[in-house]
Amino acid sequence: MSLESKIPAGPLAEKWEKHKFNVKLVNPANKRKFTIVVVGTGLAGASAAATLAELGYNVEAFCFQDSPRRAHSIAAQGGINAAKNYQNDGDSVFRLFYDTIKGGDYRSREANVHRLAEVSTEIIDQCVAQGVPFARDYGGLLDNRSFGGAQVSRTFYARGQTGQQLLLGAYSALSKMINTGKVKMHLRKEMLDVVTVDGAAKGIVTRDLVTGKIESHAGHATLLCTGGYGNVFFLSTNAMASNGSAAWRAYKKGAKFANPCFTQIHPTCIPVHGDYQSKLTLMSESLRNDGRVWVPKDKKNQKITAANAVKLPEEERDYYLERRYPSFGNLVPRDVASRNAKMVCDEGRGVGVTGLAVFLDFADAIKRDGKATIAAKYGNLFDMYKQITDDDPYEVPMMIYPAVHYTMGGLWVDYNLSTNVPGLYALGEANFSDHGANRLGASALMQGLADGYFVIPYTIGDYIATLPLGKAVDKSHPAFAEAEKAAQGRIDKLLSIKGNQTPDDLHKKLGHIMWEYCGMSRNKEGLEKARGLIQELRVEFNRDLKLIGSNEELNMTLEKALRLEDFLELGELMVIDAHNRSESCGGHFREESQTEEGEALRKDDEFNYVAAWGYAGEGKDPELTKEVLEFENVKLTQRSYK
Repeated sequence: MSLESKIPAGPLAEKWEKHKFNVKLVNPANKRKFTIVVVGTGLAGASAAATLAELGYNVEAFCFQDSPRRAHSIAAQGGINAAKNYQNDGDSVFRLFYDTIKGGDYRSREANVHRLAEVSTEIIDQCVAQGVPFARDYGGLLDNRSFGGAQVSRTFYARGQTGQQLLLGAYSALSKMINTGKVKMHLRKEMLDVVTVDGAAKGIVTRDLVTGKIESHAGHATLLCTGGYGNVFFLSTNAMASNGSAAWRAYKKGAKFANPCFTQIHPTCIPVHGDYQSKLTLMSESLRNDGRVWVPKDKKNQKITAANAVKLPEEERDYYLERRYPSFGNLVPRDVASRNAKMVCDEGRGVGVTGLAVFLDFADAIKRDGKATIAAKYGNLFDMYKQITDDDPYEVPMMIYPAVHYTMGGLWVDYNLSTNVPGLYALGEANFSDHGANRLGASALMQGLADGYFVIPYTIGDYIATLPLGKAVDKSHPAFAEAEKAAQGRIDKLLSIKGNQTPDDLHKKLGHIMWEYCGMSRNKEGLEKARGLIQELRVEFNRDLKLIGSNEELNMTLEKALRLEDFLELGELMVIDAHNRSESCGGHFREESQTEEGEALRKDDEFNYVAAWGYAGEGKDPELTKEVLEFENVKLTQRSYK
């Protein structure tokens, strides 16, 4: 099966404007006759639901939290990129496009990324108009700071709470439309399946997380804005409830899953501190603006504590990012920073009790700018770090180590953000389209809001305009009853197992397999072993899962088990994809593919494509479809940040 990306013809800078003119339109009066289902109310979902409702569509919005404000977008800290060039330092739409393509190691579509760079400027204006309190300089103008992978300052921020403030802006727009009745908000509802009729998406099946009730909801189109699947690793920076089930259910209904092995390892996280930890805490990448990363030069100082680090003479410290990458220094992209942190720890120069940490030191910045200036920039992040570790970053260095953060893989979508299933769209982190093999910092918020505010409102009309006016497929259609029956059957099966291991017990085992064999460093032998181990774990899950309670109540162990069942299958697909892609790319270091200096070595002649996997049935290997990536405006080169 071939995939039609629907990339418009013509010069790169003109594609989006021409496409907006050429897509089909829906008469404003007719928009009121169509219903759109939006799953997820983070930045992508809330902005899409609010904007589509403003246009006149009827929107049914769903989230499993008790409020849209609890979406995981709230956890983003550092900022949002936009090519405004307020600093007059050489930024432009094309430079943001180029940095994003290069940062993704040339594994994303030119057209999608350029559109993202184009609309980035509109996002800032939209959010300022909503009252988002971006930081401002002394003269009252919007301020910017630097982020990894760029040599210009283009990141707009609201202290260390950017995601929270942007989500509150989107939530205010959503609340307005809820109040008008154009958006019907469904809280504490988790999507269990996509309903398809004649191959097209016509709605979803949900479970009420309080009562256990299984229900169907019909719509003319369905938007999945459900985030990423980083929690397949168990320990990640994601909220514990974040999961990949919506995308995985869509995959099993025919949607292609693209580049599933592309996982971002964030370099700036608080290290693991015990066996009973349930998640990891992200310290914003913005800290690398002023913090200097280092480890001791001599292995005799390994596992040194933060308190003793301040006493270590300057000549005994290795500022390894500044040494290896003089042009970018501490602001190299996330994958480069993460891989180097692992490398120095593997050499036996890691710090802290475990030796799996490096220092992020603010002593020079405080001496240069003063404590008050640093506090104004990062005060809440410093406070959070002290609350968790009991170390004061104003007095001693932070300790950080890479951790799973974001997933660049996701449902395959075309230029319109449509999956290959008609009527089913994926927005934000749920799709694969913009970040290639590595996402630059401050680009997640940019993509989520771009997709919701400025892309889907145009492109969805191209599909809606082809549909007959009137009701969506009625919920009495047999497809809805079949989907409900299948969802109930899954639940009944899990509750009947009566084993001895909780979902968390089994999830930790999966996480260990994924991190060990499909994490920052991979090899052919390890990936083959990992697939066997996951298959064995699936058998163990189906034999020894322990759940308490029933379906007809608030049952968090059941919620976890349903998500874990999907993670077990998704984890195997990630391993299959990683095994197939025998190149080092972005943060995905294939040990068999590296330069003489130990840097990642791409194989453009073999892997210059999007790997889109299709479900072939239970027990069968997935089917690979390749979308070849064509680069007309940038030259494919091995990345260098030196």
